[in-house]
Amino acid sequence: MGLSGYLMSLPPESREEAIKRLNEQADALERRTENRLAQELAGQKAASQAWKIIADLFGGVFVGLALGFGIDHFAGTSPVGIIGGVLVGFAISVWMAWRTAKRIQAEAEASGVRPQAVPFDDEEEDA
Repeated sequence: MGLSGYLMSLPPESREEAIKRLNEQADALERRTENRLAQELAGQKAASQAWKIIADLFGGVFVGLALGFGIDHFAGTSPVGIIGGVLVGFAISVWMAWRTAKRIQAEAEASGVRPQAVPFDDEEEDA
């Protein structure tokens, strides 16, 4: 039995039933598409927030290094200014990253989304 025999054996469908079935399928497709887009946007937002924290960490260290180098150059206190600048820059960058993480967590909780812990993966990868 070919395709035409299969189609001939189906009961006839009224125009209203066909339109209703197509509308239901279109609505289901739209919901799936919206869910996928929402997940992609959430992933992009999380990635941008992670890059913000990384920029905070590196930026503080580099600014501290530059200020320490400038102090060493003008005051003639070579390696003390650089070492102190890097340490102060690192402390400030950790504080800024912590503050950013707390802000992100507060925004997530205010929107009703509870952050979930990522499960620890203790399995060794076979290479």
